Amino acid sequence: MDEPHVAPLNTLVRSWRAGGRFVPWVDPDGGGTGTRVLALMEAPGPATVAAGDLGFSSEDNPGPTARLFKTLREESGLVRGDYLRWNVVPWALHDEAGRHRPPRTDDLAEAEPALRELLAALPELRVVVTFGAPALTGMMRLLTVAEPQRLLPVLGVPHPSPRNGHRRAETHRRILVALRTAAGAARAAGLRNAD
Repeated sequence: MDEPHVAPLNTLVRSWRAGGRFVPWVDPDGGGTGTRVLALMEAPGPATVAAGDLGFSSEDNPGPTARLFKTLREESGLVRGDYLRWNVVPWALHDEAGRHRPPRTDDLAEAEPALRELLAALPELRVVVTFGAPALTGMMRLLTVAEPQRLLPVLGVPHPSPRNGHRRAETHRRILVALRTAAGAARAAGLRNAD
């Protein structure tokens, strides 16, 4: 958690946790502050939340969403060290019965400062891939509610969860194309930085 490339991000996690909310740690196997691609999901899933203080926002998490994402990320050629997997609402969300729920408009507005802080901590970021309508809406809201810190390309794709099974083939294809496009942007940025 305190490796140099993720320590500043996990400092943010600690600050968000200070309010009594569960926020998973940043995956040290990802790009950390040097990330070029942000894979922006909706909110921490039930398995991540169940892991408690050991929970990471990671493609290695148990569950079908993480497994599918990892498979498509590997197939796309996006290098693990070039991307960061995160959530538009970084803390766990539950309904009145205590069940996991997707973000609502109020959640996106409340989480906007956290997303702004995260983006400010990613100076090498070149493209954002949003997974699901809440992630896309939250990112677009951030870029348009006030003058953006910087303008970033954003690719919106369906969330890779089993609940999107009715259009599974299309969902897989769209995610794969978006991740390949993001991988190309990451490689191009790396080549420019090497010059």
